[in-house]
Amino acid sequence: MVFSSNVFLFLFLPIFLGLYYLVGTRYRNLLLLVASYIFYAWWRIDFLALFAAVTVFNYWIGLRIGAAGVRTKTAQKWLLLGVVVDLCVLGYFKYANFGVDSLNAIISSFGMEPFVLTHILLPIGISFYVFESISYIIDVYRGDTPATRNLVDFAAFVAIFPHLIAGPVLRFKDLVDQFNHRTHTVDKFAEGCTRFMQGFIKKVFIADSIAPIADHCFALSDPTTGDAWLGALAYTAQLYFDFSGYSDMAIGLGLMMGFRFMENFNQPYISQSITEFWRRWHISLSTWLRDYLYISLGGNRGTTFQTYRNLFLTMLLGGLWHGANFTYIIWGAWHGAWLAIERALGVNAAPRAINPLKWVFTFLLVVIGWVIFRAENLDVAWRMYAAMFSFGDWQLSELNRAQLTSLQIATLLLAYVVLVICGIRQFYAQPLAGAPKAKAREEDGIAINADGSAALPRARVQIGALAFHAAVLLLFAASVLKLSAQSFSPFLYFQF
Repeated sequence: MVFSSNVFLFLFLPIFLGLYYLVGTRYRNLLLLVASYIFYAWWRIDFLALFAAVTVFNYWIGLRIGAAGVRTKTAQKWLLLGVVVDLCVLGYFKYANFGVDSLNAIISSFGMEPFVLTHILLPIGISFYVFESISYIIDVYRGDTPATRNLVDFAAFVAIFPHLIAGPVLRFKDLVDQFNHRTHTVDKFAEGCTRFMQGFIKKVFIADSIAPIADHCFALSDPTTGDAWLGALAYTAQLYFDFSGYSDMAIGLGLMMGFRFMENFNQPYISQSITEFWRRWHISLSTWLRDYLYISLGGNRGTTFQTYRNLFLTMLLGGLWHGANFTYIIWGAWHGAWLAIERALGVNAAPRAINPLKWVFTFLLVVIGWVIFRAENLDVAWRMYAAMFSFGDWQLSELNRAQLTSLQIATLLLAYVVLVICGIRQFYAQPLAGAPKAKAREEDGIAINADGSAALPRARVQIGALAFHAAVLLLFAASVLKLSAQSFSPFLYFQF
């Protein structure tokens, strides 16, 4: 089941929310757990047993670590057992096929018979719930959170359906208080509805509309320079609107239930360095990699070379986390190399003004990385890169022109207009680092800035808010109609 489906919108979600607000506070976490398991089992019920087993195992490991004491030798042994088992589960389901195929390619080159392995199906969301389980037992070991004895709350944390399939990557220590005490207000529910509709519009109205452009361009056997760049730019926009749309919908659903999840995107395409990009893109994963991998490798506590090595390895393993393919490994190495280079050059990752050259250069680096991230294999990636940087024919091929529509191209242009406008506005309204801007106060119905100047009158602000919500509602309704007319379109990050 996916958020962008009629079954979820008109059956699962209304029934769940109705029951959620009818039952007492005491049973809401249990209801959330049951609903989340139903949501997951809708795809394949057999993998629900694996999901539950991983949850119970990490709950038990957490208790053992908690009983042994913070950072004790015994606790360290329990932690090692938990991490090894979790990674073995992830490794078997996610990387066994890749490992056997790679080994067969090597031994076949020597004329030997390849191994035969039944294809292993990848359980949806396994990368996310394994990472969240690992972060829990590490936090218990470090003393950042006590080991919970409430199995229902822990299981509901791992399984909570808004973020189950594609994140954000949540941490138990950040949500444990909300599982025990969370507020339910009309304002929070309305905020959640608006956020959910915004994400739905991103996914269905924009991402799904430009997806065929990327698909057609990457499928061409002999793309022109124009085909290759169009495909790269289309996928760059598609991935952002698809994944950030999912995150918006997950955050919105959480608000409807009284939870407040961390933000996962902060206008990443406005970045002026790769370091800044990773502070704005998939924030929950980048902070997870920093806190549980980069720091565990030594962080910046060693020599300069060790710091660069740790940055590179963190991103290399982050790329491998995305999938069992050499394309992901190279993509991770690409970003890791640039992070190390920027660290060596002392690049400012929180600029206070926009430098167009740095902005364009960083965006170019990101687009180049997305090409190999999107490519099915190295041959497709090489074909795209060769066309992009041959700077030959900038015209679209006849085959590509025949498959594209003016509506798709118009939506792609609209997507980039939205990215630029929203990115610049966010950059100056909320700097990445530093003190937040002073809030305005209100006198006689007029907003007064911190410097004493008059801001927009309250009435104009209210009119603007009403116009915004009306536009969101209309676009959401149009997106629902579009959803009913199109074929099934899963979120891109479901594959990870």
